[in-house]
Amino acid sequence: MDFLPVSKADMKRRGWDCLDFVYISGDAYVDHPSFGHALICRRLESFGYKVGIIAQPDVKNIDDFKRLGRPRLGFLVSAGNVDSMVNHYSVFKRRRKNDFYTPGGVAGKRPDRACIVYTSKAKEAYKDVPVILGGIEASLRRFAHYDYWDNKIRRSLLLDSKADIISYGMGENSIIEIADALNSGIDVRDITWIAGTVVRKKEIDDPDTIILPSYKEITEDKKRFAESFRLQYLNSESQDGRPLAEQYDKNLFVVQNIPQPPLTRAELDDVYALPFMREYHPMYESEGGVPALKEVKFSITSSRGCFGGCAFCALTYHQGRVVQSRSHESIIEEAKLFSQKPDFKGYINDVGGPTANFRHPACKKQMERGTCKHRDCLFPKPCKNLDADHSEYIVLLDKLRALPGIKKVFIRSGVRFDYALAEGSDKFINRLCKYHVSGTLKVAPEHVSDNVLGMMRKPENEVFQRFAEKYRKINEKNGMKQFMIPYFISSHPGSTLEDAVELAVYLKNTGFVPDQVQDFYPTPGTLATCMYYTRIHPLTGESVYIADSIEEKKMQRALLHFNKPENYDLVKKALIKTGRTDLIGFGEGKLIPPRKKKQT
Repeated sequence: MDFLPVSKADMKRRGWDCLDFVYISGDAYVDHPSFGHALICRRLESFGYKVGIIAQPDVKNIDDFKRLGRPRLGFLVSAGNVDSMVNHYSVFKRRRKNDFYTPGGVAGKRPDRACIVYTSKAKEAYKDVPVILGGIEASLRRFAHYDYWDNKIRRSLLLDSKADIISYGMGENSIIEIADALNSGIDVRDITWIAGTVVRKKEIDDPDTIILPSYKEITEDKKRFAESFRLQYLNSESQDGRPLAEQYDKNLFVVQNIPQPPLTRAELDDVYALPFMREYHPMYESEGGVPALKEVKFSITSSRGCFGGCAFCALTYHQGRVVQSRSHESIIEEAKLFSQKPDFKGYINDVGGPTANFRHPACKKQMERGTCKHRDCLFPKPCKNLDADHSEYIVLLDKLRALPGIKKVFIRSGVRFDYALAEGSDKFINRLCKYHVSGTLKVAPEHVSDNVLGMMRKPENEVFQRFAEKYRKINEKNGMKQFMIPYFISSHPGSTLEDAVELAVYLKNTGFVPDQVQDFYPTPGTLATCMYYTRIHPLTGESVYIADSIEEKKMQRALLHFNKPENYDLVKKALIKTGRTDLIGFGEGKLIPPRKKKQT
């Protein structure tokens, strides 16, 4: 077992003169299943294809794109685990100082709009070699999309990059189908049928295809943009989704084939059993390694997909709403590998996925019929057909805790508290408190205003209050001093300044101090981003309030940390603007004093 080739010398050691595929990644090479480049390359390797990796190439040096030679079948290109623009810029469009997917955490090792730049360079290096895009950046930008950084509608990334195919979603099966088609001698321009891909077509020959509003229409009319997003949202599952086509010119369509079916449990087990080194490449050792590995190195991905339906999350668009999970045997085998690592101290950092306590589809019918198009599993209330059952997850956690050398098994990827309550039993919450919290439980109520929570497609504040009280009482009963850190989002579509003040008052009254404050970030592929751009809720047609001025966004964010001296002026301005000067003063229930205290 060894790392995949990153140089001609590596290829020579394997006896290879030529690679089938060269994977160009915006992330440093980390051979771990939490990194997309490792998953796809190891998957191809398991099917007999020769694959090498060019990680974070120098875009000013075309020879860097030739370092592994001309690939026989194609280049695979990804911006990395995070969209390159999100990776580079804060919500206030300031350049970030760190990149945790780069050796030493150094920023600036990948370009803005990495998929476009990398594809251009790959085509420059070897003009007629096919380029297949994948990863989160390509997946969420597969159709025309609102781009927050340009503040406009950009075309499908397939066109802007001039790549040949986009593999969207979780691509382990679609990449094998693409590889087999190329290997059989089919021209890349004729590979137009594979599920989970986006391709160009001159005409629409499938009568089942839904024709979306054209690029011209959505750039001229925000209602048409909202309608296009609605159609994409309703056709995001393999079981009942239809092909979608977006027209650009008379003879140019961008066509999304139906999504790939979710991996079966056996397929998911096979993927995670691939021979990963579970380390960053040794070439990064002198730079201090790759920081992103630290949190996931001793964590276990137990599931994929999410039926939570949060408006601000792109998982529905990328992984789908049908939950898939690995077998207990597969997860236990991975946990056993941890003990072979000299730096493993006996602590499994996480056992989860997009939502830790989702281990099976929301209801029995989903695997056959897909998710309901016009009904959510948990919003506004849990569906009567919801299968809220944690028993299998509890058994899994118990098995992991019983393994030799395991001291603690934590859950850190997020617990959906409304789902935990929907079970009607405290067994899971009891076990969570007793065994799986590392002193502080991180939960994500996101807001306390029911108006905002409705736009987020999250449960009413009362549900979180019940969970918080249950958590407190259970810990008290067990004699455990454990805390809770809630995550909140400011300036989400629908959130007014009055809603932000309501949240600040709640924080004051409860004593919660948010660990992290996240201002809403309009990233491609989310329901909330569509609302932000259009001021329309695409599923209901109702108008949505948007805090789009920098000043109001800063005020809403400052209110979450109203007690910080540096936020005083913004908080005071917000309270005056909303007519809540009753919250300025001394004593109980006041947010800020009438004037700044002198600094000592």
